[in-house]
Amino acid sequence: MQPEHVLVVGAGLGGLRTAERLRAAGHQGRISLVGAEPHPPYDRPPLSKQVLTGAWEPDRATLRDAGALAELGVRAHLGTPAVALRHGERGTIALELADGSSLHGDAAVVATGVEARMLPGQPASAFTLRTLDDSLALRAALDGASSLLVVGGGFIGAEVASAAVGHGLAVTVLEAAAVPAERALGPVLGGLAGRLMSEAGVDLRTGTALTGFTGAGVALADGTELSADVLVVGVGGVPRLDWIADGRDLDVTDGLPCGPTGRVHGLPGVWAVGDVAAWDGRRTEHWTSAGDQAAAVAHDILGVAPPPPPVPYFWSDQFGLKIQLVGHPDGADEVLPLLGAGLDGGAVRGTVAGYLAGGRLVAVAGFGAARHVARFRAPVADGADRAAALELAAAQR
Repeated sequence: MQPEHVLVVGAGLGGLRTAERLRAAGHQGRISLVGAEPHPPYDRPPLSKQVLTGAWEPDRATLRDAGALAELGVRAHLGTPAVALRHGERGTIALELADGSSLHGDAAVVATGVEARMLPGQPASAFTLRTLDDSLALRAALDGASSLLVVGGGFIGAEVASAAVGHGLAVTVLEAAAVPAERALGPVLGGLAGRLMSEAGVDLRTGTALTGFTGAGVALADGTELSADVLVVGVGGVPRLDWIADGRDLDVTDGLPCGPTGRVHGLPGVWAVGDVAAWDGRRTEHWTSAGDQAAAVAHDILGVAPPPPPVPYFWSDQFGLKIQLVGHPDGADEVLPLLGAGLDGGAVRGTVAGYLAGGRLVAVAGFGAARHVARFRAPVADGADRAAALELAAAQR
């Protein structure tokens, strides 16, 4: 039987796509969408790209406004974060909101995402970038600045640096690891991301350890103090889930533990999608994953056959080119050059490389090579061997 009322907690991409997928799959009951922010659902990738640079005004990032939500048959509760989730009798779920009200349903989907990770002693004057308001505040600060200091060389830090370089600011990026974006790309291709930054004029300093913050910057372990007009900290996100425990013994340190269809272990009638969800032990903070998971969850809630699982995909626009990644590179034991000369010291643009695990292709990354990367999605899904990957690369030269 279909649930009569589905509670969707989180009004970002994952929450909105869940509501849309429920309707597309035939759900006729009520859907309530709860969001901590007052804004209607909006797209987050433009926050560190087009919105930050001023190429877009905020409204252009909106995914569905109030009227479109109403047409979808979704009742929105925006600007009212959830503060507790409790189970009642006969499988009912009560969602308590910060304004003192409660919503009651028979299925719930958690899509609250993550909040910016904070460093010890991080001052209130340091900017982070997770929300639309964060992006607009940082944009205003950069407009009147001549220098930027970024702590964290991941994709968010790199995209902020790219926007600032495009506006003529002097940019310094500090990264604790040996290369930027190492967690996402690994040490080899992370080195290419570092070259991209440095060749664009960024003062990239890797292997740096912070000892604290100064009035306008940071202090490093080697005794150096750095400062800039604007300080941004971009060191990842943290799922905020203390409100959902419901008195149960749940380990939510790295997201809500879920099965392969998004059902949360230990919380009956609850599913999770997006950055906050750890499906089969893996938490994937990718834009496309939120939509893919929403489709699987909606079908599971309604008891209909799920769509086939797609190959994960991620991209980042920085310094005039697009970095793309398909598949899961974690667990790979070899990087295989496929196209371009970046791994031999040549141009970064046009470089494509594969990640192999046990001789099988598990992921492919490309730098300014969108046409080529697209052709490797099927081989990644099939787990092609080394010879097949090299043969496909040769056919594209």
